[in-house]
Amino acid sequence: MARSPRYVFLGAGAVGSALGGLLARQGREVLLVTRGEHARVMAERGVTLRCPDLTETVAVPVATTPDQARLTVDDVLVLTAKTPQAADVLDTWGDVPVHDEDGSVVGRALDVLPVLVALNGVEGEEIALRRAERVFAVCVWFPTVLLEPGEVIVRGAPLRGVFHMGRYGHSPDPAADQALLAAIAADWDPAGCLVRPTEAVMAWKYRKLIANVGNALEALLGDTTGAEDITTALRAETERVLEAAAVPVVGKEEARAGWKPEGLEFLPVPGEPEQLGGSSWQSLMRGTGSIETDYLNGEIALIARRVGAAAPINARIAALAREATRDGRRPGSITADELRRELALT
Repeated sequence: MARSPRYVFLGAGAVGSALGGLLARQGREVLLVTRGEHARVMAERGVTLRCPDLTETVAVPVATTPDQARLTVDDVLVLTAKTPQAADVLDTWGDVPVHDEDGSVVGRALDVLPVLVALNGVEGEEIALRRAERVFAVCVWFPTVLLEPGEVIVRGAPLRGVFHMGRYGHSPDPAADQALLAAIAADWDPAGCLVRPTEAVMAWKYRKLIANVGNALEALLGDTTGAEDITTALRAETERVLEAAAVPVVGKEEARAGWKPEGLEFLPVPGEPEQLGGSSWQSLMRGTGSIETDYLNGEIALIARRVGAAAPINARIAALAREATRDGRRPGSITADELRRELALT
């Protein structure tokens, strides 16, 4: 790349808006692609970052459609839409022309530009690789919450999060990939977003998937206090399925060390309750009409069916999350005892 990359966040919800704001705060070039009231507020006022140690509003460029953006060879696409929307987002932006330094069009976005897949679960990379030439998997360890348009809660301090990254699929030019990851680290690390290049990035994502299957519990119960037995049973089933399928997973001790660098603590944000849920909880709270559970608990059910294992807890939780989303329920629509009966854990 001729200069420092510009980061184009496709689907700038909680993670994309927070990352974009933190990078813009450090003087990096970004473009946040989103829609609705969130886009309007950020375009008019900027994105407000609410962290344990600071509250700051940062001016950020915003686009809602491809005709509002001019892509260049120095851009990096960062996919931060939820997995259910990933294909549509990539299809919308995939054919956008990319220009070189002279202004000439050198190709279409997904043929020319790298795509960082910063999504929960493990299906986003496959969705991207069907469409894009140069795909990088990103394991995101970065608790963020978006409940109000234009405002993102970031719970990490003084560091903000950890991002394990690596090439997904065949790489014809490993040296170029390493150079790109080094450039990303040089931009992101000063913003408190630590980049950790690794060839085992999918093993990191499967380790995170074991944690993410609990997202639906937050969404259904609202508060998982008192439901530790359900969480334990759910994660144990998940680990059994991944082991039966011989899926490589980063070990627990390695994960603890990798996700707890010195300076990273997840703390309360002033003015906000300590109990703030993850992405699935936020989907029900905002009434978005979609939820990513089919790519978390549903992923485990899928793997189990492929290898002849059993995942009844994950399969039932995925179905309950779909029902809650379809019916417009908010977190806390079911009690822990009711959920135990649904899961045959009583």
